[in-house]
Amino acid sequence: MKRRDFALAALAPMAPAWLTACGGGDGDSGSPRGQAVGAMRRAAVYMDEVVSYRGGYVWSYSPDLKQTFGEMEAYRTMCWIQPPGTPSVGHVYLDAYHATGDERHYQAAERTALAIVAAQHASGGWNYIHDFAGEASLRQWYDTIGRNGWRLEEFQHYYGNATFDDAGTAVASQLLLRIYVEKRDARFLAPLQKAIGFVLDAQFGPEWGIADGGWPQRFPHFPGAVSGMPPTHPEQVPAGAHAGMEDGDYTLHVTFNDDVMGENIKFLTMCVIALGETRLVPPIQRAMECMRRMQQPGPQAGWSLQHLSRAQGGRAAGAPAGARSYEPRSLATHTTQTNIRQLFNYFQLTGDRKYLARIPEAIAWLRSCPLPAEAIANNALLGGGRTHPTFVELGTNDPLYVHRYGSNIHNGGYYADKNYRDTVSHYSAGRAIDIAGLESTWAKLNAMTDREVADMAARSPLAGGPQRALPRYFSIREVDFPDLFAGASMPTPAVPEKEAQQLVDELGDKRYWTSPVPEIVNPYLGDGPAAAYTGTAYRSRHVGDVYDTSPYPADNPPDAAPYVKKDKPQFIVTSEWIRRMGRLIAYVAPAG
Repeated sequence: MKRRDFALAALAPMAPAWLTACGGGDGDSGSPRGQAVGAMRRAAVYMDEVVSYRGGYVWSYSPDLKQTFGEMEAYRTMCWIQPPGTPSVGHVYLDAYHATGDERHYQAAERTALAIVAAQHASGGWNYIHDFAGEASLRQWYDTIGRNGWRLEEFQHYYGNATFDDAGTAVASQLLLRIYVEKRDARFLAPLQKAIGFVLDAQFGPEWGIADGGWPQRFPHFPGAVSGMPPTHPEQVPAGAHAGMEDGDYTLHVTFNDDVMGENIKFLTMCVIALGETRLVPPIQRAMECMRRMQQPGPQAGWSLQHLSRAQGGRAAGAPAGARSYEPRSLATHTTQTNIRQLFNYFQLTGDRKYLARIPEAIAWLRSCPLPAEAIANNALLGGGRTHPTFVELGTNDPLYVHRYGSNIHNGGYYADKNYRDTVSHYSAGRAIDIAGLESTWAKLNAMTDREVADMAARSPLAGGPQRALPRYFSIREVDFPDLFAGASMPTPAVPEKEAQQLVDELGDKRYWTSPVPEIVNPYLGDGPAAAYTGTAYRSRHVGDVYDTSPYPADNPPDAAPYVKKDKPQFIVTSEWIRRMGRLIAYVAPAG
């Protein structure tokens, strides 16, 4: 699709009065609100007509559009489904339409939703990425750029299926739901029904026993799926360390990583509200029960990133499982915190106290495994404010820390041990766990009277009742379960006029914002050398040698010399466009 720069160039000299004449203004283009409305329209039109490819988006663009990145280097013909990609931008357009009434924003949302439809897998879900140039082009990307992303194992193999990872399918499904209920456009009904069907078809059924109600990481299952590339030069793994690939095909495990279960339950709940789809309540309840069942026995009463969906290697279904090479078989403190918070939600959705019953055990386990003080003091890669190790060894309750050797995917590998030094930088060894907050919420919910619980459950989105509208804004902040209860309000944050004016001024006449690009990549140079690399230059860096196509912080060159900070290039960064548009949407949105 050709860019329509010529049309935008012709429109560029026009004054903001043109914008209000086309709809969506407040009648005074010189007022602060009128200027903000005009800026939003200019930014939306440029993003839609110039930056997008057929309505699809990646994560960052050089201003001349010659360099485009998703989580990795992207072809110009690609769009990223993974947030903050295409569906995230579509939500902004729909929010801008709600805030201003300007049909041009709706047209952009419609075009982006059609891109989502084009990218939809035949099963009804979505892959991380879509290439409008076709299957051959996408396979070429996987065989070259994807294959050489050392740490991005999800892109090293093309399985031709869809994924629940990173909320891509959930956010795309939410956009289809919103765009359909907005004007009941029949073009979006069948894709929406396919998305609902995908979530239901992928859910493990009663025949899976303890896994009933859970979801795998990918679907439909690809029998040859593996965890990244086979490990190379295993002689470099220290004795006694946990090597990667412990549990083989992680895509079929029950997945909690990135809140897969919570995102799917939320989408289905939105469908109950907006479509009256009460048939979805039993699958939601089965999912809630799966999370409750998967909590491990005390004293390690937590959860893993993923759990076995069936017996394997002498271990029972439901046991904690390893996933990617740098995600060892273990319990995960951040996943446990997320699941505790979801159980709070499930208690409020159902009024059933069983969802609170074992939370004290989980909190007690979190109390038992803080980061050792010396690890916090001596490992800057843990990051500030981290309280707990990411991974905790089964049985011993000792922290596990992830390391790597080699210089690229063809001569390197990952392992985990109990040495907190020299951990990998791309996957934090520590997490911030708010034990006091978890205890406070549990105490508050547990103290509710039976009458209070019944009244709460009566307002639950799962309680039935007439169809009703979803929250109006999805890009101002994440819509969560409390926003879906009957009578709930989702206040629009106050944005100071000074901040709004600054955003308008930063946009200026160029119609796009630039920001320091957070990450860049090495260009694809071919497969890296397979000969053993015994140095240590890359063990604690985001990226390996020049053959590694993984992204790395744009101010840290990936050479073997000590880091030398440099200025980050200015790009059109999709996440920053979303943030800025969200602030302007909040500024101009009608009160109430």
